[in-house]
Amino acid sequence: MSVARSKRAMGPALAVRSWPVWDNPRWLVRFILAVAALDAIAISVSARMTDLHPGQLLLFGFLLACSLATVELTRRAGENAGLTKDVGGVWELPIAILLPPVYALIGPIPRIMLTQFRTRSMPIYKRIFTAAAIGLSYGGASLAFHTVNQEVIRHIPGSEARSAAWILAVAACGTLQWAVNNCLVLTAVKSQDPTASVRKLALTREPLHNDAIELCVAVLVTIGIAKSPMAILFALPFVTLLQRSQRHAQLVNDSRYDAKTSLLNAGTWEREASAEVARANRTRTSLAVALIDVDNFKAVNDTYGHLAGDKALRALSRTIKIFLREYDLVGRFGGEEFALLLPQTDEQDARRVAERIRAHIAEMPIDADDKAGSEIIRITISIGVAALSTTGSQLTELLATADAALYRAKHAGRNQVWVTTDAESSCSSIGSGG
Repeated sequence: MSVARSKRAMGPALAVRSWPVWDNPRWLVRFILAVAALDAIAISVSARMTDLHPGQLLLFGFLLACSLATVELTRRAGENAGLTKDVGGVWELPIAILLPPVYALIGPIPRIMLTQFRTRSMPIYKRIFTAAAIGLSYGGASLAFHTVNQEVIRHIPGSEARSAAWILAVAACGTLQWAVNNCLVLTAVKSQDPTASVRKLALTREPLHNDAIELCVAVLVTIGIAKSPMAILFALPFVTLLQRSQRHAQLVNDSRYDAKTSLLNAGTWEREASAEVARANRTRTSLAVALIDVDNFKAVNDTYGHLAGDKALRALSRTIKIFLREYDLVGRFGGEEFALLLPQTDEQDARRVAERIRAHIAEMPIDADDKAGSEIIRITISIGVAALSTTGSQLTELLATADAALYRAKHAGRNQVWVTTDAESSCSSIGSGG
């Protein structure tokens, strides 16, 4: 009986240990827990310091209803995988500006919950972290605005100057919210995937343009609601349209990538690589192309299963990106074949990059599944490299030359790098073979 009681007592602990959050790096787990705990503490402290007023609760209810309605109205469009964007800020910025900070801290929670249960289910710890990060960012923006409003704006002489300062403060606090939220979220993303580019995720033209539009609409909605809560009814259709347009833009962007590895798909890689080759020919700069093929990959699928094979491909993709520069192009050509384009890279440099990738992959252990003590998969790769000739070449010619080099690497025993130039073919490295 004591053994049975002991097992029952251990049940909850074992269930907690099985949560997906523990599969992340230890530092990231601590960071997620710290953000969630800080948000909970902020809600508790601010709630004790806030007196509830019927008018504030009514306004909060209306804005929250609009936020949930936006999720529901765009639910059929789905939610993109990876780092997603929505227009919740259009409703949550007015909450942060027009109501005490506790409402800003609580506001994102119902929206995130509805998205989880009505749009797309994902590990619950990700939703909790997202809600906490957004809540803390809006809570900080709300606290900053109310402090500035009390200490500075109210003392500005003249109603027009005061109104202008109020609007600028709203925009500044919205920008502060954007910065805090991105710092928290991108820290987690970078910790989970060291190869992720912060610049590409948040600081390129498209995401900055979308964020700026959302901020402008949120400021306008805040101004309108401050004048009359009836403005909510007229803002809802425009916010829904903005949400749909952002989803469309994200779908178009996602169509550039291979769903399994998150690398460029073959069509996108070829278009962008062709432009790079044309630029290299025009400017007479060096450039190299490499084709990578996993050796005996069918045996991996047959031995460990296709899910393990997919996991091996994702691990290979992440590893390749570690050795590349931000402006190098890497794409999946289908199956177990990958393509690299290395601008401003001559034959010798391309040889060294390819060899480092080959050697690292050969030594890299890959767990067959996510269970503790799972079998280890070992894979090797063969690489064929072609350098741009001094007389100029087209992408198709480079790919044909690299493919011929890849064939020679395979024929010579696999787990090798071969480089082909105009004058010769040479084996740059020989691994374990086989």
